[in-house]
Amino acid sequence: MKKLLYLAIAVIATAFTMPQKKQHIVFFGDSITQAGAQPGGYIVMMNDMLKQKGLSDQYQLTGAGIGGNKVYDLYLRMEEDVLAKNPTTVVIWVGVNDVWHKRSHGTGTDADKFEQFYNAIIKKLKAKNITVLLCTPAAIGEKTDFSNELDGDLNKYAGIIRNIAKNNNCALIDLRKSFLDYNVANNPDNKDRNILTSDGVHLNEKGNRLVAERMMESLIK
Repeated sequence: MKKLLYLAIAVIATAFTMPQKKQHIVFFGDSITQAGAQPGGYIVMMNDMLKQKGLSDQYQLTGAGIGGNKVYDLYLRMEEDVLAKNPTTVVIWVGVNDVWHKRSHGTGTDADKFEQFYNAIIKKLKAKNITVLLCTPAAIGEKTDFSNELDGDLNKYAGIIRNIAKNNNCALIDLRKSFLDYNVANNPDNKDRNILTSDGVHLNEKGNRLVAERMMESLIK
C-alpha cells in the first residue's frame, strides 16, 4: 500500500515538474505579416512583450507572410510554410489584397471563392489539431466617414471572416473594428493615412503596436 502511495506521489510530482510544451504560433498572411516579423513589426513587438512578462520560454512566434498574397496563395503554400513547422496555433490574417488588388491590379478574389479557400485552409489546420485564430483585414484607407474607395468591399469581406470564425468555432481578432474605433478617436481630420498606417494599408509604429496588443490579448493566456 505504501509503495502505491509513494508511486502516486512520484507521478504527481513528475507531472508538476515536467517542462511545459512550448507553444508555437505561426502568423500566416501577406506583406503586413511579412513586415511584422521585421524590426519594428508587430511580431517582434510581441516577442519583446513576452520577454517583459517572463514568458519567452513558453512561446515561439514565427512569421509566415509573403507580400501580395491572397487567400488562395495561402492555401497553396500552407504545407511548406505552415504545416511543416508543426505549429500549435496559426493566426490567419488575409483579405486586404483580395479586395485591394481588384482596383490596383485588376485582380482580386470573388467573395464566394474567398470563403471557399478560407474554409479549406481552416479544415486542413484543424485536421492536424492546430488551434486557429482569424483576423479581419484592418484598413485600405483610414478615413472615418466610410469614404475610402474600398470601404464597402472591405467591410463585406470582414463580415465574411466573422461568419467563418463563428461557423468554424474559431476565435476572432477583429482588427477591422479595432482600427475603425482607433481612427474615430484619433483621426479628427479624416486623413486617409499616417494614423495607424503609412500608406492606408501597411502599418506604421502605432499600427504595429495596436496589432501586437490585440494579438497578445487573444493569444497569451
